[in-house]
Amino acid sequence: MEHEEILQALKETGALRHGHFRLTSGRHSDTYIQCARIQEQPVMNNRLAAEALDRLPDGLGFDLVAAPAVGGIVFGYAVAAAAKKRFIWSERQEGRMSLRRGFCVQAGERVLVCEDVVTTGGSVKELIVLIEEAGAEVVAVVSMIYRGGARAFAHPYYPLIELPTPSWEEKDCALCAQGLPLDSPGSRYSAKASGGQGE
Repeated sequence: MEHEEILQALKETGALRHGHFRLTSGRHSDTYIQCARIQEQPVMNNRLAAEALDRLPDGLGFDLVAAPAVGGIVFGYAVAAAAKKRFIWSERQEGRMSLRRGFCVQAGERVLVCEDVVTTGGSVKELIVLIEEAGAEVVAVVSMIYRGGARAFAHPYYPLIELPTPSWEEKDCALCAQGLPLDSPGSRYSAKASGGQGE
């Protein structure tokens, strides 16, 4: 899939939103990428997962696919299904990323980490720490979308599409200064969230 085809899918599904948003990272932005709108279309989600695998370097083997909740779960599951690998996800417990539901990572396993959207990569970094503390190796990170800018992790990274969009610390947000209503669609800030913007 080419850049324009992926971008068109985001537009057609309503995944690209404009307004005043608090991202999962806590930063503010005038653009929100709601990947759940893509993920409610299984055929498109599966196409993107297959594309993510195709873009990995030849010979990059892995045993396990892992994703941070909430946004990374559906995409990560599709990647794991396409690769015919085991899949797990992490989630927050008392504010800290953890493996629950009996999930575990074995020492020596090679792990591919999946996310829907990467802004700072904070959730991905927390998951990487869990994996490496278990004695496993993160071989790469894939995501649907990279918003651009500095990342919290240094592992090989293969986003399907890069969509540089501005984001600011709350204290620097011009939209706040204008008094525009703030929407917090991400899972960390809204009990009503249905998944979406990654860190």
